[in-house]
Amino acid sequence: MKQFLTLVTLLLAVPAIVFSQKVGYQIKVKIDGFDQKEAYLGYYFGDKQYLKDTAYVEADGKFYFEGNEKLAAGMYLIVLPPDNQFVQLLVDDDNQWFSVETKLSDLAGSIKVTGSEDNKRFYDYLKFISDRRPKADDLRKQLEEAKGDEKKKAKLEEKIKVLDEEVMGYQKDLVAKYPKSMTARVIKANMPLDPPKFEGEEKERDLKAFYWMREHWFDNLDLSDPKMVRTPFLFPKVNHYVEKMTVQHPDSIIISVDKVLKKMQPAEENFKFYLIHFLNEYAKANIVGMDAVYVHIAQKYYKTGLAPWTDEDQLKKIIENADRLDPLLIGKVAPNIEMQTQKGDKIWLHDFKSPLTVLFFWDPDCGHCKKAMPEMVKFAKDYKDKGVAVFSICTSLATRDDEGNLSLKEVDKCWSAIEERDMNVFFNTVDPYHRSRYKAVYDIKTTPQIYVLDADKTILSKRLGADQLPEVIDHILQAKKDKAGG
Repeated sequence: MKQFLTLVTLLLAVPAIVFSQKVGYQIKVKIDGFDQKEAYLGYYFGDKQYLKDTAYVEADGKFYFEGNEKLAAGMYLIVLPPDNQFVQLLVDDDNQWFSVETKLSDLAGSIKVTGSEDNKRFYDYLKFISDRRPKADDLRKQLEEAKGDEKKKAKLEEKIKVLDEEVMGYQKDLVAKYPKSMTARVIKANMPLDPPKFEGEEKERDLKAFYWMREHWFDNLDLSDPKMVRTPFLFPKVNHYVEKMTVQHPDSIIISVDKVLKKMQPAEENFKFYLIHFLNEYAKANIVGMDAVYVHIAQKYYKTGLAPWTDEDQLKKIIENADRLDPLLIGKVAPNIEMQTQKGDKIWLHDFKSPLTVLFFWDPDCGHCKKAMPEMVKFAKDYKDKGVAVFSICTSLATRDDEGNLSLKEVDKCWSAIEERDMNVFFNTVDPYHRSRYKAVYDIKTTPQIYVLDADKTILSKRLGADQLPEVIDHILQAKKDKAGG
């Protein structure tokens, strides 16, 4: 009996222990001088900010945010209407119950945080920086004004150096002392890299420094840290690496994208955000050849099951779109299709002999085609003696008349337009019954469409405008000439 009573006592005590523990989050706020009815809790995510919670403000400027589930760790914002002034807060996994007090007239300078040592450290750091900024600004202004006085410049530069070293020392000490804190992660993410001194000529040194920076770009920023996706620092850092530190060629971009995603894979949310971001970014890219990045991402990650969050229908569309574009990437051999001339002679595209072939899809009723045609005709005439030929495909197809019989009335428009528009300088073809399925094979959704092929029918360029052709062809011809000369 005694054992039973002891057990009952313990069981009854359990709920009291559980309910005495803090669950979810609670952030109490008091802002002197704030007289609006509502305030908002927002957060960073990727390159945007989102609303998480709304609080109703009491007459004395007090309000609080709370919820039964913990906040995802990261950097949050207390947003104050009507001007959307804000206070930044750091939220970690372990401490989500604290209070904030400040003044509307001096939000950052007057802030006091109770119950969160990390936010106290964060605002101590901001105050340290803020106290030194006027002095730094004044020294740099004096340095700018002392252009002709080398002695004065040297003294000012030394003072700036001392000030910078003081700031760097503070940052390094804080990061070393509290390495796992959000404050340390935020500070470290924004600390400049310090490349070694390289030898050689100035250009050689600059190039070596650039390669070193590219290799060490993420040394101070842990891409696998799930907290970082909820800060304003991760997106610009990654974006700069892919767009500025990487040669803007599909092969180079693919390497950089893969490197970023590999580093992020341990953090599911980071990986998900950037995989979706990269896919969308290169799906809409207007630069010729960048569809190769989209195809790579779709086939390497989506097709292999590494994007399990994707809706089944959407996943199917992504994969089908990538598989359709894959054979049409620059560097691939153009799909072979069989067409016919006005006389009915059959010809395969790959049997058409020319050092360079401009594959030109057009429609006689297409307004953009009509506008482009004079330029295309002029181009064909100007370049026919330079080893360039236009393989023209009119996209009109046979239709059925009222009695259901096939009619070539629409196809006849092709031949009439060719005569009217002086297009006999092209090698003109059709496929009246669409037996080659060229519209699907070449992803012809609109006209005109232009591909540039070499003698082996390898795709050199595509999706060009008629006005771009001369420049592109000149570049290709010059490259061939340089290669032959070398």
